[in-house]
Formats: sequence, C-alpha cells, structure tokens
Amino acid sequence: MPPVLPPVSVVIPCRNDAVLLEACLKSLAAQTVPPHEIVVVDNDSTDTSAETARRFGARVVFEPVPGIPSAAAAGYDAAGAADPDGNLIIARCDADCVLPQDWVQRIAEKFAADHELEVLSGPGVFYGMPAWKGWLLSRLYLGSYYLAMGSALAHWPFFGSNLALRARTWQEASGEVHRTDPDMHDDVCLSFHLGQGRRCVRDPELVVGMAPRAVQGRTNLVRRFRRAFHTLAGHWPQEYPWIRWGRRFTPEQPGSKAAV
Repeated sequence: MPPVLPPVSVVIPCRNDAVLLEACLKSLAAQTVPPHEIVVVDNDSTDTSAETARRFGARVVFEPVPGIPSAAAAGYDAAGAADPDGNLIIARCDADCVLPQDWVQRIAEKFAADHELEVLSGPGVFYGMPAWKGWLLSRLYLGSYYLAMGSALAHWPFFGSNLALRARTWQEASGEVHRTDPDMHDDVCLSFHLGQGRRCVRDPELVVGMAPRAVQGRTNLVRRFRRAFHTLAGHWPQEYPWIRWGRRFTPEQPGSKAAV
C-alpha cells in the first residue's frame, strides 16, 4: 500500500509580476496532485498581482516590508499557521517559475517516503529561449551558485526557486533567519540555519522552469553578486567556512549530519 501523501502548500513571493505569476499559477492548476493551498505574498505590488492570484484561488498575504526575505518568511508563516498537526510541507517557488505537472506530487512523495527529511531542493532551467541555450546558461548560472555557496556552507545550498521544507522545520528556524534584510539571499540564509544537523536533500531530477532575468543585463548580475557577499558577511564570523567544514567532519559536534 503506497504511503499517504502529506499536504503541500505552495508559497510564492511576488512583487509587480502579474503576467509571469499567471503562467506560474496556470502550471500549479495543472498539477497531478493539487496543492493543499497556494499562498501568494504580495510584497506591496502596484500592478494586478494580487488580483491575478485571487482569480486562481490563491490566498493573498500582504507583506509591506520590501524584499524576498520578508515576503518568503511571511508566506511560510501563513502556510504553517494552518497546520495544527505538524504534517504540512511548505513548497516555495518564485512568481516567474513554471512548474512541471508532477512537481507537487514528487515533493509529497519524497517527504512521505523519508520521515527524517526536513528540506528538499532542486535546480531550475531557463525558459523563453532555445532549449540548448537555456540548458547551458542554467548549468553555468546554477553551477557557479552551487560551487561558490557550497564551498562557504560546507554543503549544497538550497535554491529558493525550487524548495520544500516541513512546516515544523520552518517554525524552528523562523526566529533565526534574517527576515527583514532585503539584501539577503533568503535561500542562502536558510541554508546557513538549516543545512547542518538536519536531513536535507538536493534532488537533481526535481527541475522547474525559471525566467532568465537573473542573467539578463549587467545590473542584475552585479546585484546578485553583491547580495551574495552581503549574505555571507551577515553570517560571519560565527559561520566562517572553516568552522562549518570542521563541524561537518567532526561527528561528535552538532551539524555533522548535513546531507544536502
């Protein structure tokens, strides 16, 4: 008898992304296993993002503090608050993501099969361009991200466009993450706080489509590099790379069980 699948609520931070959000919500409407709930966090949008979300039946949560860290945390809080039994899985994507039809199902199956699993993450591939170009740019972009941040974290980092975690895991970390700093990479910050001492898995076959905005234009690239250094510096000196690597290879110390 197959395991009972846990409910999966999807959180989508959004600011002025109505057109791309609609494509994302259409992909969620076509899931083989429908999400338990969709929470769209309106990060003070001035377009029709909130109206678009409601049209697709999503719950809209307003978060006035600017930045993805605040918006994502507000979404996790809202989704987790509806989970009195502690069984809920919170899945996170971005407003510019297009999800494969079995995305929710695969996430639910992974957590149902592994009761110790706390965080699951996968990569993405750029859409809106020739397939070979999207594949190549995605490999270069995410390969650089995984290599650089993995070296600093002593394990694979989470990827915020394709992320899932248990609601109770978020509740344990919600007071530790940098929720109100708009210059933080929220997924790297979450990786710092959850990536060691917990069972976290990177699934290379759990792939989502993502818009290529991150690699379009020098301004976007510079902004992302600046935020990357800011995020690392925000966790140092307590979490210097050599300290984290030392934890990983010293079994008697906390944090040695990281499996990202």
